[in-house]
Amino acid sequence: MAKIYYLSTCDTCKRILKELELPESFTLQDIKKEPLTEKDVEQMHQLTGSYEALFSKRARLYKERDLKNKKLSEQDYKDLLLEHYTFLKRPVILYNDKIFVGNSKKVVASAKEAIHE
Repeated sequence: MAKIYYLSTCDTCKRILKELELPESFTLQDIKKEPLTEKDVEQMHQLTGSYEALFSKRARLYKERDLKNKKLSEQDYKDLLLEHYTFLKRPVILYNDKIFVGNSKKVVASAKEAIHE
């Protein structure tokens, strides 16, 4: 599998996609235009072992709903990921049964290395 979940309106996602120099075999899914399905989220969960690992605590809605002061379960994280695209830590790169979540330099470098092995 070679797939990236991203947001086309996000400058950071655009920069990372350019930086990765992706082969044509990659599928890109703009999560705003094509929302995550339960199958998508469960597949990511299998690779990370945690819905919380996929969850962005920087999301505007996270702050607006005051979620940091609530005790969220794994099911809560899953439900929120399915509810609104902004809760996904972006981008999420799936490649050869590996998953790279987020935009830290270390994650992006690891993804690039794996893709261009």
